[in-house]
Amino acid sequence: MNNFGSKIVSWYEKNKRDLPWRNTSDPYKIWLSEIILQQTRVDQGMDYYLKFVDRYPDVFSLAVASQDEIYKMWQGLGYYNRADNLMAAAKTIVNDYNGIFPGKPEDLIRIKGIGPYTAAAIASIAFSFPQPVIDGNVYRVLSRIFGIATPIDTSKGNKEFEMLAATLLHKKDPGTFNQAVMEFGALYCKPKKPDCFKCIFFTDCVAARLDKVEMYPVKKGKVMVRNRYFYYFFIEILSENKTAFLLKRRQKKDIWKNLYDFPMIESEKQINPLEIMENTAFRTLFGQQDFSIKSISNEYRHQLTHQKIHAVFIHLIVDKNSEQLSEKSILLVDENELINYPVPRLLERYLQDQKILK
Repeated sequence: MNNFGSKIVSWYEKNKRDLPWRNTSDPYKIWLSEIILQQTRVDQGMDYYLKFVDRYPDVFSLAVASQDEIYKMWQGLGYYNRADNLMAAAKTIVNDYNGIFPGKPEDLIRIKGIGPYTAAAIASIAFSFPQPVIDGNVYRVLSRIFGIATPIDTSKGNKEFEMLAATLLHKKDPGTFNQAVMEFGALYCKPKKPDCFKCIFFTDCVAARLDKVEMYPVKKGKVMVRNRYFYYFFIEILSENKTAFLLKRRQKKDIWKNLYDFPMIESEKQINPLEIMENTAFRTLFGQQDFSIKSISNEYRHQLTHQKIHAVFIHLIVDKNSEQLSEKSILLVDENELINYPVPRLLERYLQDQKILK
């Protein structure tokens, strides 16, 4: 299709959303938006982008921020490895490149946290480097219009789509072309029930002609979801007219590493919360500390890509000091200071329900 590029760019110029990172050629802001918007909807990521740009207007200010500070800013976005990559890349760009982003994908991709997609986006949009961007929207648009049934989660599929995108790419304005294809997939060629009859590519689209639009793009494997059962102990300590809570920093190689949550016991299956308090692990944590149960929450659920978390919060009151509960990774935090600690979205929801966080 010789006119694919001109048609989709023309559509983009008339229908694109007015987004702040599209009104700049600053590679820092383009990079920041790309990291935030990975696996995140634009309407959700917008406030985070504006908040980050306001607090860290350039890569130098971001590079000196602490991990807890970045995690707190990131709270609610999920996939905290992106925040780790953000910090690592900022330090590398400042220390190794004097704060200047490289203009070529092969140089950008050497920086930790910048993969092929992000490198192509920065290079094409900020520096007009002729490199196609391949994301989920691009896979969907190209697979449908050109009828490509090769699974996108295979190396063969990756190469096939990269070659096709490269042949279609507008060499004079690759950044606009890349954004046009991604925007068309996000706004029009949606995963479910796109309005094919009004589509600018309706007469050319193989998937529409075969009435198999929702079968594209093709994937080889299906993701298996693991269920995990967390029993959290929300421990409230009352002493000297003050209220404090125990937080535990997650340090193992697992979800939410370096975020803060409460002491907890994980079970392989759903059980009565009172039973969890009778096992050895609970007594190892508490020793002979006296406590009372204030409340037991309903189950909170949190969906991750490969995991589904089922969490129950057991609110315990402890009257004395917490010496018997002390571990290296457990902190005693005043209730007014809780807001300063980055916690998983699951815990934030619980604390908001308890009126402890707004």
